[in-house]
Amino acid sequence: MSIGYACLAVGVPNTGMKGCIMKNADNRRLMELTGQNLKSLNTLTEYNIKNGIRLFRISSDLIPFGSNPVNRTRWREEYAEEFAGIGMKIRQSGMRVSMHPGQYTVLNSPDEGVVLRAVEDLAYHAAVLDALELGPEHKIILHIGGVYGDKEEASRRFVRNYRLLPENVKSRLVIENDDRSFRIGDVLEIGNILEIPVIFDNLHNQINACEDPKSEEYWIRECRKTWKVRDGKQKIHYSQQNRGKNPGAHSDTIGIAEFMDFYNRLEDKTIDIMLEVKDKNLSAVKCINCTMEKTDRGRLEAEWSRYKYLVLEKAQEDYLAIRRLFRDSKSPIAVPFYEIVERAALREEDVGNFINAAQHVWGYFKDVASEREKSRFTEELAKYEAGEISGRRIKAGLWKLAVKYQRSYLLESYYFL
Repeated sequence: MSIGYACLAVGVPNTGMKGCIMKNADNRRLMELTGQNLKSLNTLTEYNIKNGIRLFRISSDLIPFGSNPVNRTRWREEYAEEFAGIGMKIRQSGMRVSMHPGQYTVLNSPDEGVVLRAVEDLAYHAAVLDALELGPEHKIILHIGGVYGDKEEASRRFVRNYRLLPENVKSRLVIENDDRSFRIGDVLEIGNILEIPVIFDNLHNQINACEDPKSEEYWIRECRKTWKVRDGKQKIHYSQQNRGKNPGAHSDTIGIAEFMDFYNRLEDKTIDIMLEVKDKNLSAVKCINCTMEKTDRGRLEAEWSRYKYLVLEKAQEDYLAIRRLFRDSKSPIAVPFYEIVERAALREEDVGNFINAAQHVWGYFKDVASEREKSRFTEELAKYEAGEISGRRIKAGLWKLAVKYQRSYLLESYYFL
């Protein structure tokens, strides 16, 4: 099983995707941005390899205005070496990548102009994966589109327009159920007609279920039948509802107890699971660690070093509970470790705990900081305690010091997220 995340990494420096507005999109600027984004993708790839993440969705923003006529650059030729290098790392590590065009890529629109732009956008996504020299198991995910007052006709129109696609797009295209229009049963009908793979999205299915309700295991089993050998392992999307937002909004993190319940019900434990969640790679690493056949204490201890001050600033009792867990437990500790971390993250900010954690972090600078930096930290901590400034300002100052004095332990810490 491979578990992964989408597009951007949290807490990993130099991995953002850069863009510009259309009026500034001249060839020079677009080539410059493309070069920067490829460097970010390379850093993301190396981060994923280092952390055992074998599933990743590449951002559609990799090439700014990639499918728009405003981009007249020869990005594929000019950056062929960079693409080849990243693609080699992906292949050699056994990583599987995908891309997912946005909501405006609608293949079943009754507007021919919209359809033409959708075809061009899908061709751009395929060109990126081709430039990386990746096989057809590296997929492009697409929703069916809108209903436009007649779902049956909208489905037929998708089937007709699919035939307009270039072969390199067809070989990669997979379709997914959505949370409004096309349920998993609808998408399976289309997938079987076109003989293309179908992705099951659990949250979309919870919100937009078929009239004849079936279990998640049933739908995953039915979708598995659409995946052929050339398509690679079956892939699904997994997310959890953000309790404080509208239906369909992804949670800030993957609650490990809920995920493990889902995982334990899976009939096929080799399936690939793409997490759709706000904290991205953090949840991916969490779920990977909790589903490993044998607990890797070294990986968990590295995770604890990153979470340590984040937990300490919320509750010392949780901090001490995790220390005891690592010291005393002879049983698998991944799930209980993350459950304590999740519990701590939900606690309200406590002034005393916050100051305690900040002072621990300050300890990394006290021997190198200037007198002015020492005075500023002391003064701002007093202002925070008096309620005159926010904790965010304290942490921003500590982050600047971590960067200035290159404290790698802190730069990799989740304390600043």
